[in-house]
Parts: sequence; C-alpha cells; structure tokens
Amino acid sequence: MFRKILIANRGEIAVRIVRACRELGVSAVAVYSDADRASLHVRLADEAYPIGPAPSRESYLVIEKIMGVAQYAGCDALHPGYGFLAENPALARACAAAGVTFIGPSPEAMEQLGSKTAARHLARSTGVATVPGTLEPIEKIEDLLKIARTTGLPVVLKAVAGGGGKGMRTVERETELDAAWRDASSEAQNAFGDGRLYLEKYLLRPRHIEIQVLGDEHGNMVYLGERECSVQRRHQKVIEEAPSPIMTAELRAAMGEAAVKLARAGKYTNAGTVEFLVDTQRNFYFLEMNTRLQVEHPVTELVTSLDLVKLQIRIAAGEHLPFAQQDVVLRGHAIECRSYAEDPDNNFFPSPGKILERRVPSGPGIRLDDGVYAGWTVPNEYDPMLDKLIAWGSDRSEAIARLRRALDEYYASGIKTNVSLFRRILATRDFQTGEIYTRWLDDFLREEKNNGGEPAPAPVEPGDTSPSTEKAAIIAAALWHMSRNVGLTKSTPKDPAAQDSPWKREGRREQLDREPQL
Repeated sequence: MFRKILIANRGEIAVRIVRACRELGVSAVAVYSDADRASLHVRLADEAYPIGPAPSRESYLVIEKIMGVAQYAGCDALHPGYGFLAENPALARACAAAGVTFIGPSPEAMEQLGSKTAARHLARSTGVATVPGTLEPIEKIEDLLKIARTTGLPVVLKAVAGGGGKGMRTVERETELDAAWRDASSEAQNAFGDGRLYLEKYLLRPRHIEIQVLGDEHGNMVYLGERECSVQRRHQKVIEEAPSPIMTAELRAAMGEAAVKLARAGKYTNAGTVEFLVDTQRNFYFLEMNTRLQVEHPVTELVTSLDLVKLQIRIAAGEHLPFAQQDVVLRGHAIECRSYAEDPDNNFFPSPGKILERRVPSGPGIRLDDGVYAGWTVPNEYDPMLDKLIAWGSDRSEAIARLRRALDEYYASGIKTNVSLFRRILATRDFQTGEIYTRWLDDFLREEKNNGGEPAPAPVEPGDTSPSTEKAAIIAAALWHMSRNVGLTKSTPKDPAAQDSPWKREGRREQLDREPQL
C-alpha cells in the first residue's frame, strides 16, 4: 500500500479521496489555489501546499506545479479525482517520469478510450454498436453540411476532448449549423484547449445509461451494474440513480459485457465508465468512455456495498480485484442530486458568496458527499457544486421518499442553491414513474417557463371544489413561489406527502432554521 497520496483536485471529490486515504491508513496531501486556502479538503488533509492564483489555468491545470508538490512532499501516488487534469494523459506520463504512481488508467489507454473519436473507432472494430455519425473530427464547415445532409437532421455536434456537455450543440435545421459549429468549437477550445468537433445522429428521446467497469493490472475486469443519468440540463447531468428504471437482467448483461469487451480491447485498468444511449426500443449505442472516477459514483457504491475510491487505490498499488463478476450483487436503489450554488428561479445564475448558515439532512438511507461548510465563501472561479445528496432505499419508491424528506431538511443561507428544483423534479409523475429521457428536464423547465413559472395550485381534499378552498389553494401556491421553495407541478401525484398544506411545510422549515433561544 502507498505511504502518501497527493490529491490533484479540490472540493467534494478531494474530501472524498481524503476520507478514503484515512480509512486505508495512507497520508493525504492536498493542493490549493489562493481561493481555496480555507477550503474543507485543505482542513481535512494531513498536508496541504499552495499552487498559485485562483484561475485554474494558473493552479489546478498546471502539471509542473502539481508534480512539484508531489515530489517535494514525498508522495508515492497521485489521485486526479475528476475534472481538471483527470483525463489528461500528460499528467499520467509526468507521474511515470517522476516515479509517482498515477491512480487511474495508463496514458495509452486514456488516449485510446478517452478520445471520443478514437473510442468510436475501437468500439466499431470490437463489434460494439455506436450512434450513426462521423468517426473523425470534422475539418471544415462545408464538410459538416454534407455530412449532416447524409446523416439526416437533427444531429449533435460534440467536442472530441472533454465532457460535461461543453462543446456540444443540438442542431435541428441546416440554417443553425454554422452558428452551432462556431459556438461549440469556441466553447471546446476554451474548456479543453481542443476545438475539434465530430457529429452524431440525434436520437429521439433516448436515455443516458452508463456502465461502471473496474479492472486490475492482472487481467481481471468486471462491470458493477448501471447508472441512469437521463435527467440533464443542457447535457449536464443533474440527477443520477442506480439501477435504471428500465433495466432488465438481459439488457444489463448485454450492456455490461459490451462495456467490458471495449475496456479490455483498450487495455484499460482501474475505474472507468462506459456511456451508452438507449432508444425507446432498448437498443443501446456506445457514446463515449470516461477514463476516470465519475461524479455519480456514490449511487453505485450504495447498491453494490463497494468503495470505489479505495478499490482504485488498491488496484493502483498492484492488488488483485477481491471479487469476480458473479459476486457482484445489486441491492436496493440509490438516487443522487448535485447541489449547486446557483439560482434555478433566475435562469440558473451562479450564486457565489459566503455560506452564512447550513443545515444538512441525515437519517436512514441518507449520504452527503460535501466540500463546503458554514462560513466558507463559494468562489466564482470554479464549478459551483457544493455537495452531492444521495438517498438509498430498499426499492425506488423508498429512495425517492427518503430523498424528498432529505431535501426538505436541507438548508443553506447566504447563497442560492438549486435544491428547490430537485423538490419540484421529484414531485413530478414523470420522474416517479421513471418516464424520463435526456431532454426531459429541458422540456420540463420550458413548460414551467411557458406557464409563467407558477406552480400548480396545491391539491385539496377529494371532492372539495368550494370557491373558498380554491382561492386558498391559489394564495398558498403564490406564497410558496415567492418563498422560492418547492413548487408542485401539474403532474404532481396525489400522494399523502403531496397533499400536505404548503403553510404547514413552510412553517416546519422556518422552525428548523430558527436559532434556539438559550
């Protein structure tokens, strides 16, 4: 086992890795920019070193600074987390040159599977179905027009490098191609330093389902079930769950075996995620592979009872996988919400600033992976994710009920958060029945906007249609919207929780938020 691991990241994922190191008896070394001097991962680490100004291009993205700390602190391994340099083969090569073990795949596997176009080539050569489209980056706008006409609109333009929805545009008409090309290429260049794009056919109402794979350095490779990631805003995942509501044992086995086949072909080791689109007939198509730990890994951990971060570290240390495919059993259901410092009622405008108060949920089946605390100032220079709230239940309905309860307990002041959006999403019939697709949330938000942003009137007792009751319900809904708390959509199911008086629920939250009088 390693003696000391440098964590080349920040925020909640750095905290998550620190905790895994602590459980393994390994010293954790943090790095921080000027903006993160007082951050939680710095407080929890055994050692911490500054690496420069707040902009990531001058700190977290500078390989020389990261490796300088690793050598100065005497680290024998480095964990990249996700984002920043996590999928940059140059970091893996710098680690090898310095005699530091990179906790992740080899740079060669990263290049072959992390490049979307190279991975599509490999998928087709190994017999894994891909979405119709180009296998090579498109060089000129004239070529784009010809390919789009051949493939048929609508199409999706995607960045060759990176992920997270950056450098991606959906194009429905030929007249939109030129602007979409310029915008996507510019965004990709700014985000990843690579403005090249490729094209895929746009599938109607597909689901985004990914398979978690894990391979050691001795040839053992397994898949750990799937994650449903279809609730997305502008191609950015918002809610993830495991298992998928549409999954069958046969489909899981077919997708899992395809993911393992692809990973083996790329000589992949450590943790990785193979992403697929699944159409309405449950045909699946390879999308891309993320050659790193995923943001949504906790839902897989909860349904498999495995610690993926500790397994990453053990694999990098040369250990064998301690189980085989037949030993992987999924139990229960887990759902994750990504909490951001942003205002969903103001076009998701970022909300950096000092967190004055913060109350986090707890109780049966609740897990919180966070990287902030009351008194911490959320910086404007980085992704505004605060934490990940995850609920586990014996089945999907219990997981939803626990997550709704936890969201009602969640409170932060001084900044805006997107927690109210999660309350609205989980109250919809579409989500509760699992009838979601990759553009479902965008459609849901558009419908809310078209309705003036007002929630539907609060449900009343069956048969009660008196004018006074209707007026009271409308007033309650208006007050509820003004407080920017959970709104009930038109598709809200009439379950007992949904029929609670909005005044009662708001009163409960106010009592929980009030400081005790001593």
